[in-house]
Amino acid sequence: MSSARRSGAAGRAFMALALTAGLAGGCDADKKSDLPPPPTPGQGRSNAVTAPAGAATASARAPASATAEAATPAAPRLLCAGQSPRPAPSSGGLTAVAATGAEPLPAHIGFGVGKWVWVNFWAAWCKPCMEEMPRLLGWQQKLRAAGVLVDLAFISIDDDERQLSRFLEAQPGTGVRASYWLPDGPHRAGWLRSLGVKETTELPVHAIAAPSGQVTCVIQGAVEDSDYPTIAALLGGKK
Repeated sequence: MSSARRSGAAGRAFMALALTAGLAGGCDADKKSDLPPPPTPGQGRSNAVTAPAGAATASARAPASATAEAATPAAPRLLCAGQSPRPAPSSGGLTAVAATGAEPLPAHIGFGVGKWVWVNFWAAWCKPCMEEMPRLLGWQQKLRAAGVLVDLAFISIDDDERQLSRFLEAQPGTGVRASYWLPDGPHRAGWLRSLGVKETTELPVHAIAAPSGQVTCVIQGAVEDSDYPTIAALLGGKK
């Protein structure tokens, strides 16, 4: 074979090798393009579902502070919204109970005598009731300091008066040491019915009566510290 023919064969072999290498590189690129795209930052929990195996998710990489900042704050509770005024219930059926040395309660709750009256239905076996009692006493002092004349009347619906008495006796001087007792029967049913509350409702229950004697707010469930501005605005407290 002549030298020219040998040179031509070598050139053709070199071109074939180069073409083969180029095709091999293109297949690798095509395979990479077939992989699912990386997760988009900010997609939250969906990243854990859509990201390829082994890929770190955006939510996992984000620091806790960033996650907290992105969380939407909870909306304030709408207490008393849309409630129509209703006549205050009759004071019938109540028994005033006080611990030894505590100031005795009036025989009846004074609705409609020119001051606000906050009634709290509770029981000695109700843990949320006991937990919120210091809050209610503190709010009464705070409201009075803001120019609101408000009385706080506790009404126990314990089945046994002795259970109520033991609770009151165990309270410190700054706690609740006097309460009304409303035993099971027609009077209790009448009280709750007049407030639009079911007799089997969960405790605590709050009823706020205006100085006119009209109940303007009924709250079912415990109140929270964040509820105070709403209550103060309802009662006309000075800021």
